[in-house]
Amino acid sequence: MASNLALQPQAVSAPGKVFVAGGYLVLDRKYTALVFGLDARIHVEIEPIRTKSGVTLSEIIVRSPQFREAAWEYGYRLTEGDGGIAVTQLRAPIAPSSISILADQAYYSNPGTPLSPSSRFLKFDVALSDAHKTGLGSSAALVTAFTAAVLSYYLSKDEFDLEKEEGKRVLHNLSQASHCAAQGKVGSGFDIASAVYGSCLYRRFSPSLLSSLPAPGAASFAQKLRALVEGDTWDVEIAKAKVKMPRGLRLVMCDVDCGSQTPGMVKKVLKWREENPQEADRIWGSCRGGMRGGGGAYAVGDGGDGDYKKLKDIIASNRALIREMSKASDVPIEPPQQTQLLDACSAVPGVVGGVVPGAGGYDAIVLLLEDKEEVIGELRKVVEIWKVDGEGDGGVTIGKVGILGVREDMVGVRREDVEIYREWITETS
Repeated sequence: MASNLALQPQAVSAPGKVFVAGGYLVLDRKYTALVFGLDARIHVEIEPIRTKSGVTLSEIIVRSPQFREAAWEYGYRLTEGDGGIAVTQLRAPIAPSSISILADQAYYSNPGTPLSPSSRFLKFDVALSDAHKTGLGSSAALVTAFTAAVLSYYLSKDEFDLEKEEGKRVLHNLSQASHCAAQGKVGSGFDIASAVYGSCLYRRFSPSLLSSLPAPGAASFAQKLRALVEGDTWDVEIAKAKVKMPRGLRLVMCDVDCGSQTPGMVKKVLKWREENPQEADRIWGSCRGGMRGGGGAYAVGDGGDGDYKKLKDIIASNRALIREMSKASDVPIEPPQQTQLLDACSAVPGVVGGVVPGAGGYDAIVLLLEDKEEVIGELRKVVEIWKVDGEGDGGVTIGKVGILGVREDMVGVRREDVEIYREWITETS
């Protein structure tokens, strides 16, 4: 570990994601999923706490300066029996931040204002609890960027190098463990994979890898976690080279300003699958076939001459299966309001098709379309006047629809110049 005298400010960003194909199937290791990284990123900057000469603090201070009163102070200590580091939240007011978290505009529907004309980040005049997320995978991007920043800050390059494949592998494994601990469950992990590696085909790791770990703070926890993170037993499969956007196409996302409770939806679908194995296996098997076709089309393109009929048919077929699953499980994977919006957007000339990504529900939809300004212009005309009559399941009403300023990005986690964030760190000091 680097000495305190050698610690220098570090900054890291990680991309959001859009889960294009393989939703729910990804929970089972028999299936793969297609996930695209996005050019909207979560940023984490870390630097020493400024103290008076001779004062030593065992504290970590985290701030999210885009939001009101978004600051947390923690104390830390080494536990006995190799149980790892114990972290305790503090309540006493402490001055400057050591870690700053910033999100690109597309993660939130809330209106915001820049601190300066050149700032890439917006100040949101709300508490973090009142922020309206657009469903781009902010939690996974945050955990990944935060973990990478902390490792880069406290370890030498010989111990951890984000630019090397071994560094990314360790980061991926540790971020998966951290994200699952934060969520209180072992998820599929596709969102962490895309945050680390960018766009990829993904097959999940065995849940037993994490569920068998001792509880944090328990004897030997640190030793066993390190052995798992740095060892070769992690059985995830990530194929980055197999994914590229077909020539002439791009992704666009449309925010519906609602959002879904994904964990509850997943539990309900899994319960339905357990109670109706034959029906579920039939639908999942058909979805798997569509996933293979869709993954291949995204990987190698679909003609390249403006004829994307094969890809259009695959998307339409997958949507039909998702609606069948939605009806059978009584889970709003593609709710009727989203069906209406997707159908209207898909009818725009130049739009190949679209889906409600991931677990579905009322998050932002994703569309695949020709990368032409006139296509975007026609799509904008449709969504700007879009209205849905009535409420959806659970009284959910789709709000104003708008095109998010994001597109696909093949790049995963990366280092950033700390000076990008200087005005925000100074503003909250």
